[in-house]
Amino acid sequence: MAKDSGREALGGRAVVVAVATVALLLGGGYAAAGAFASDRVPRGTTVGGVAVGGQTPAEAKQTLARAWRDRVDAPITVTVDGESTTVAPSEAGLEPALDATVEAAGAGDSWAPGRLWDYWTGGDEVAPVVTVDEQRMQATVQRLDGELGTAPVDGTVSFTGSTVRTTKATTGRVLDDEAVREALVAAYLSEEPSAELELVEVEPDITDADVEQAVEDYANPALSGPVTLVFGDTPVKLRPSDYAKALSLDADGGVLTLATDIDVVMDLVDQSTVQGEPVDATVRIVDGEPEVVPAKPGVSFADADVYTLFIDLLTQPEGERRGEVDATVVEPEVTTKDVRQLGIKEQVSTFTTYYPHAEYRNTNIGRAAELTNGTLLLPGETFSMNDIVGERTRENGFTEGFIISNGILREDLGGGVSQLATTLFNAMFFAGLEDVEHKPHSFYIDRYPVGREATVAWGALDLRFRNNTEHGVFVQSYIRPSTPSSQGSVTVSLYSTKVWDIEARASNRYAYTEPEVRYLQTDDCYAYTGSSGFQIDVFRDFRRPGKDKVVRTEKFHTVYTPSDSVRCGKPPEDGEGGQGG
Repeated sequence: MAKDSGREALGGRAVVVAVATVALLLGGGYAAAGAFASDRVPRGTTVGGVAVGGQTPAEAKQTLARAWRDRVDAPITVTVDGESTTVAPSEAGLEPALDATVEAAGAGDSWAPGRLWDYWTGGDEVAPVVTVDEQRMQATVQRLDGELGTAPVDGTVSFTGSTVRTTKATTGRVLDDEAVREALVAAYLSEEPSAELELVEVEPDITDADVEQAVEDYANPALSGPVTLVFGDTPVKLRPSDYAKALSLDADGGVLTLATDIDVVMDLVDQSTVQGEPVDATVRIVDGEPEVVPAKPGVSFADADVYTLFIDLLTQPEGERRGEVDATVVEPEVTTKDVRQLGIKEQVSTFTTYYPHAEYRNTNIGRAAELTNGTLLLPGETFSMNDIVGERTRENGFTEGFIISNGILREDLGGGVSQLATTLFNAMFFAGLEDVEHKPHSFYIDRYPVGREATVAWGALDLRFRNNTEHGVFVQSYIRPSTPSSQGSVTVSLYSTKVWDIEARASNRYAYTEPEVRYLQTDDCYAYTGSSGFQIDVFRDFRRPGKDKVVRTEKFHTVYTPSDSVRCGKPPEDGEGGQGG
């Protein structure tokens, strides 16, 4: 029994040793297999047709880099419906990712049994991993869509004059962005880089049905009749022919909505109203005929309120296209009706005087005529030249010129304005208006009508006349400037209803007085030769228009003092010469 037990023990140890030996042998093979295959690409692997199986990551990257040397920059041919174009990989932002590609091919450092099993038994065709610059890719997709596709076109509605015009919608055929991206990535690095793409139909946002609906709901009603906006007591009627240019039907979220250019609408409103102070009705002269310029009430309102009301009224039916604007309204003092009743319908007098060239005369006479022009005299009102023209200052637009002061010429602001005073006086004279105040020049100036002229001086002398008729009187005044080779002129015309035919008569000159010689030693001395003084009587005969009978006569008596001769310097000593003339 002892021997048998020994043999059994010996046999047991042999099994253990055998098993241990087998395990040692198997373990050594696994270790050897793991050491060889743990980081290599599975043996049967290809990437884009390039065999990299059994290679280490470094070897696989070298293999791919060599194989792709000519592919990385090769243009990709893109074809759509028989039309082709090319895309450079750099344009589309495409670059190969070697590390990621080799990792995707199965390379990796692992002793896991499954990993080793894949190495010895696995391996497939693997697509290259490509990095994409999404910004460049999107720009490339847009370019391809523009070249190979056709964008959808919205239907439109427009306004021309007082008519509505429409254009039909067009279905688009465009590229699918994601499909283009996938196709370019798939074609990149292949042996024959090309991509066949298809266009997909895309409906426009605004269809023909949308256009028809918008015409029915908005366009036709908008042009069906005038819209009236009421500001206080003032209705402003806006006609389709006037406001059609302000209208549009704009696409907003796939829907056509009615819009208007508020600036155009406000321009139309401003033609009948004025924001701020009201404007009185007046008169303007067009081709020699007076026309009434309508009054404008002063209004204060928000443009947004006008816009909202106008848009709402555009789609209302006849009889409901009138609405009140939330506004504060100040009516003018002189209404359009008031001016129409004034009877300003014809030219009742006109007079022109002429003056020698001097720039100060052009400036001063022109400025005074500008300020006087457009004056409207109501029945019973008195015209005052000083009140209308104002003080002759540089701020008021005047410059230095010659005036008569104490019987001699000197320079002062506003010199020459008396030329307009004389012209105004004669226009008043022949219109038959009432002379309230006028003062002739102290000595006679031969370019003026003798006995029918006037001078003014701020704060001292004024030209005033009263509208003593039952009609309004409108004053028009303007100059034709002088030049070095031609004299200037100033014209004043009065418009009203003709009441009188006026004829002027004058006596002979009488009661002459002789001038003296004056010696001045001032810096502003201007030497000139004087003239005699005299007296004269001018008569104004009044006749009814078209009649011969003189109804009444007015007399204007004028005394002109001598215009003394002026010499600059000291008077001569006795025996050195006489006074002269």
